[in-house]
Amino acid sequence: MRKWARFFYQPCLPLGEDGRRVTGQKAHIALSEKAAAEGMVLLKNEDGVLPFSFGKKVAVFGKACADYVKGGGGSGDVTVEYTTSLLDGLRAKEQEGKVKLLAELGAFYEENVQRQYGQGVQPGMTEEPEIPQELLARAANFTDTAIVTICRFSGEGWDRTIMDENGQKDNGMDNVPEDCDEILRRCLQVFERGDFYLSAAEERMIETVQEHFAHVVAVLNVGGMVDTVWIKNSERIQGALLAWQGGMEGGMAAADILCGDVNPSGKLADTFAAKLTDYPSSANFHESESYVEYTEDIYVGYRYFETLAQSAVVYPFGFGLSYTDFEIAFQKADESETQITVDAVVTNTGARAGKEVVQLYVRAPQGRLGKPERELKAFAKTRLLQPGEMQLVRLTVKKDALASYDDSGKVEKNAWVLEAGTYCFHLGNSVRSAVEIPYQYVCAADIVLEKTGSKCAPVLLHKRMLADGSMETLEVHPELQPDLSYDAEALGAFAPGSVAQEPELLWGGPKKEPVISLEDVYEKRATAAEFMAQLTDEELVRLLCGQPNTGVANTYGMGNLPKYGVPNVMTEDGPAGVRINRECGVCTTAFPCATLLACTWNEELVEQVGAAGAREAKENNIGIWLTPAMNIHRSPLCGRNFEYYSEDPLIAGKMGAAMVRGIQSQGIAASAKHFACNNKETNRKDSDSRVSERALREIYLKGFEIVVKEADPWTIMTSYNIINGHRASANKELLTGILRGEWGFKGMVTTDWWNFAEQHEEIKAGNDVKMGCGFPERTMAALQRGDLERKDLEACVQRVLEMIMKLDV
Repeated sequence: MRKWARFFYQPCLPLGEDGRRVTGQKAHIALSEKAAAEGMVLLKNEDGVLPFSFGKKVAVFGKACADYVKGGGGSGDVTVEYTTSLLDGLRAKEQEGKVKLLAELGAFYEENVQRQYGQGVQPGMTEEPEIPQELLARAANFTDTAIVTICRFSGEGWDRTIMDENGQKDNGMDNVPEDCDEILRRCLQVFERGDFYLSAAEERMIETVQEHFAHVVAVLNVGGMVDTVWIKNSERIQGALLAWQGGMEGGMAAADILCGDVNPSGKLADTFAAKLTDYPSSANFHESESYVEYTEDIYVGYRYFETLAQSAVVYPFGFGLSYTDFEIAFQKADESETQITVDAVVTNTGARAGKEVVQLYVRAPQGRLGKPERELKAFAKTRLLQPGEMQLVRLTVKKDALASYDDSGKVEKNAWVLEAGTYCFHLGNSVRSAVEIPYQYVCAADIVLEKTGSKCAPVLLHKRMLADGSMETLEVHPELQPDLSYDAEALGAFAPGSVAQEPELLWGGPKKEPVISLEDVYEKRATAAEFMAQLTDEELVRLLCGQPNTGVANTYGMGNLPKYGVPNVMTEDGPAGVRINRECGVCTTAFPCATLLACTWNEELVEQVGAAGAREAKENNIGIWLTPAMNIHRSPLCGRNFEYYSEDPLIAGKMGAAMVRGIQSQGIAASAKHFACNNKETNRKDSDSRVSERALREIYLKGFEIVVKEADPWTIMTSYNIINGHRASANKELLTGILRGEWGFKGMVTTDWWNFAEQHEEIKAGNDVKMGCGFPERTMAALQRGDLERKDLEACVQRVLEMIMKLDV
């Protein structure tokens, strides 16, 4: 097939065997179910309540058994042929004789949920109905074992709710997009205390079930952190499964675990604390629509809790139970000039086959900079181990990864440094269970690894947290704030228009001047410089603007100079699957949300998900899949956390790199996003993330750095927000200084869709394409008045062309 034939001609060419389609195929759906089951986390299992014994009678309560949330809303949503609820999954197990259900109880919840759906209520936003007394009595006579279910929904463009100190809902409602306003108001109506906590109706349901049943198991169908104190502290709730949002087969995956067909092996990639206010980011999350001060600095997630607030933790980072038992035994540690390797033997000492996750943490010397009590530095997941089986696991840590960033000059200003002292290592299967091993890395003197110079420094961050919990006052420089005003009408959300083509005779006309095509460059018959030399300034600008949709695409394209053989390469949303609008009539595979995938701690499995999704993109003539999303779970309140992996940058980076490798193995471009500090959705296009250089580099950029260095993504997407006074997409220090200069990124950078930055400023900063439309007239005007040079355009265009040439047909 001719290079880029799919992009040029949009043929309907299935990629499966025997001419079958791969989009939404059974193998991909089975992979989705497998991934879902591997990332679900068993939080509690007392008295062997789980898995259910064969033929166990079970009563299922809570509207979430039928109101199943497969994933979050917005660009992370996926159009699917069907979804399997928990009730559906348990009914399938009932057909196999593994459980027995009270049919009337399930029918009650299904009918109630369908009635609410009929009234326009979205999944995850239904109200919890009261349990009819007669039905409750029948259920209590039917069995002594019950399941209680809880679900939550959140989405792009709005954040989760919170109660302020006066008991009022503080939710950033003043600047919520109109299309999110109705659903957010519904959220406020259903969850009186905010959706981190149980609603009053949910509390009544759970209390009623506990009063009538001796054995109770909770199942949580959620996309982010929620209150789990009611689970941990209740003697009457003996089991709990954190089922997350498991994609289209999440209900079946949860049933697989409850019935023992799958042994749970998921581990938390976030810390579950007792109260929302226990997270240090909660205090000022909604303080202002125009800014967020990252005052907790590097003390995010377990870095904060293990250092300063251990008693606030309900379920620690890395925690997760199994139906079997494992022993993790340290074997040896080796040290070379550049790295440390730790060997451990994992033995399945229980009676069931299962998988274990080995986690290696470091406790660095406090030195002059101060450090968290523990930091994850390596992890590995075993294969499925049979009872009595052992596996040797090798964990590798580069010494550079032990460094801290000094932005204050206490050791060496604006440099990565290894402070002198003893670095202790802890091995285990959670941050709490990890025990110190008999090996230490001793650094005899301070070592300066890399001097970077100051980049993206804060000017309005007033204070930040230190290792002892005190606050360090920072000097602010309001006079350094740039003008961030923008022309709202001129920079609106325009759809790209089609460029008219001049009529020409197909034959018999004047001889056409030969042109150098992009295929000539690809085949090395010409250079990129020769190709660009024949283009006008306007044609160069056009290559840096979003292009019209073709086929089933709905997020626009890149490229599109057919005269020169440049295809119009379509993009499509992610990351839980290829998102094609429902009206197109194409159903794809909905994979589990990113947070669940992170809880698998299984890079190989995530890579398989990436490859499967990319094949569906390719089959539908999509060239760029806008995933993975990699922002840090700074706060439980971020409405888009379901799209992101973890509170930990190593997990985010490793999972993101695995996804990128999987996607690009199919000749499709991944687009790692949102670069960077997109940790809040309210007023996301105009909110200033005020963060120290240390926190920026150690926490919020580190995952992206790992992806760049380990997976070489062909594109990266900049975020909407402002970072320390400069829009991310127009920040030269971020894009040219750090991304390309320090990390060696060779790919192309695109904006997020319809941001508020001027395109010519983005081009000079190193942001190549403006989506979804771009502003060619304004950019040409900047060129004509000397604010932009042709060489700036050519530098960006060359990266766009190089990206397109990497794409498969």
